Amino acid sequence: METKSNSFLMEEPVSRLMGKYAVPCIISLLVGALYNIVDQIFIANAAYLGSYGNAANTVVFPLTVIALAIAVLVGDGCCAFVSLSLGKNKPEDAGRSMGNAILLTVIFSFALCAVYLIWDSQIIAMFGGTVNEETFRHSMEYFFWITLGIPLYMFGQAMNPVIRADGSPKFAMASTLAGAAANIVLDPVFIFVFRWGMMGAAVATVIGQIVAAVLAVWYLAHTKTIKLGRTDFKLKGEIVLGICSFLSQISLVAAMAAINNMIRQYGAVDSVFGQAQYAQIPMAVVGIVMKFFQIVISIVVGMAAGCIPIVGYNMGAGAVKRVKELFTRLLVAEAAVGILAFIIVEFFPGWLIGIFGAANESIYYTEFAVRAFRIYLSMVVFACVNKAAFIFLQAMGKAAASTMLSMVREIVFGVGFALLLPRFYGLDGVLYSMPASDILTFVISTIVIVSTYRQLSGGNGNSRVHRD
Repeated sequence: METKSNSFLMEEPVSRLMGKYAVPCIISLLVGALYNIVDQIFIANAAYLGSYGNAANTVVFPLTVIALAIAVLVGDGCCAFVSLSLGKNKPEDAGRSMGNAILLTVIFSFALCAVYLIWDSQIIAMFGGTVNEETFRHSMEYFFWITLGIPLYMFGQAMNPVIRADGSPKFAMASTLAGAAANIVLDPVFIFVFRWGMMGAAVATVIGQIVAAVLAVWYLAHTKTIKLGRTDFKLKGEIVLGICSFLSQISLVAAMAAINNMIRQYGAVDSVFGQAQYAQIPMAVVGIVMKFFQIVISIVVGMAAGCIPIVGYNMGAGAVKRVKELFTRLLVAEAAVGILAFIIVEFFPGWLIGIFGAANESIYYTEFAVRAFRIYLSMVVFACVNKAAFIFLQAMGKAAASTMLSMVREIVFGVGFALLLPRFYGLDGVLYSMPASDILTFVISTIVIVSTYRQLSGGNGNSRVHRD
């Protein structure tokens, strides 16, 4: 009788599995986030770049998120489908999904790279890069070199969840760590020693992405559970995409585009930031706040995404009690992360902005940064729970509910409040848009969470249950 190679996902205690899968995923995402964050830290502490370079980094950041959105569209969809297929003991379906994911990633990444290279100045302007001439120049330079690495970045990011689904979360983590380590080592060399400026920061990032992509290619030639064949690389209509993950990221881009443009528009009429020498400060500051939030969300998403193979396998096998236990543990852990983040932003904002070169900036920079941290992330606990609910629902196969929540949060509330509130509160209205969105989304998320618990306790209660 054939045995399932990943059957331990249904046998080991849930708490142990969470540690085994979530921790490497968290580290992978944190390290992935460090590419952009490390760039910004070194840029901010280079006196010849300062807040202009920071603002440029903020402008380009959403454009890297677009690449990430497409990568997770393929990678997370493949991860969920592979896990469900292995849970149902259908490795051939898993192999087809992995082969299709590889092919689609290559196609999408080169297409996006071409779009960025052809319409670079228009895209930079669309994301607020025209706040002043110096910021635009830095943005164009940084964007060009980052764009050259887009295919490598997308391949590494898309394959990371695929590698986890194959049962190798530690390798997924190690490949990302290796790439980030290269970036961290090279950033100060290129920025401070060679004085390559924005180009130096971008080239260091691209070299790190080359390392991660090469390791991913090596793993795909030595997969553990799934054996790829030539026919697996033929596109099939049955391929599953991570629509929720994609919409979650791409809608975040829409929100960031709205925020950047509102900062540019309402900063121009502010008594302080309307002055040319200070015009870039609000965009630079909000970018820094977003980077800290990205660290928090990397932990949150890492915990939830790390659970995808466990949830998918157990749902496929009908072990709903384990799924319910996992959901409970996840929500508690995500709330704890949110509480810790709240304490940091409310009581230690000065320490955070110091990391990003505040010593080289004016008092206006410091004052706005403290206010931005305290207002923008005041509801970070709700944001953490919301994100966990979105991803867990996707792992359970509830794509419609998950997608709806993501779209409501980022498009309806995120973009809507970013465009509306500045009309009443000026530049501060941009900061209020985040907590307002998280509060209302949490109300909706609570309803969905309660409904999910009822389904796991009642509606599917007669499904086959496996004990630890």
